[in-house]
Amino acid sequence: MARGGFPGGMGNINNIMKQAQKMQQEMLKLQQEIEQRTIEASAGGGAVTVVINGKKQIESINIKPEVVDPDDVEMLQDLVIAAVNEAIRQADEMMTREMSKFTGGMNLPGGLF
Repeated sequence: MARGGFPGGMGNINNIMKQAQKMQQEMLKLQQEIEQRTIEASAGGGAVTVVINGKKQIESINIKPEVVDPDDVEMLQDLVIAAVNEAIRQADEMMTREMSKFTGGMNLPGGLF
């Protein structure tokens, strides 16, 4: 039988599998921790403030009364959209930042993290 395959034999493969499973468990734990965090973003100089969690679910929207103008509903809608989009952008950035600490900057395909 020809010798070849992986250096270290099956023991090395088992160690790699154990390390991969440990890394997967740690990443899952980190992802759960991130989902519990909140991100706050605002638009219009604080006229509209949005708080979302790490799962990108809106937890609250605060609109200052002085920005509510029945004659300019479009402006209020634009401020809400801007605040929500900024909060989502920050949540994405937080996830990427935290996961890149974990993965050591590995360039994972398809923007996995």
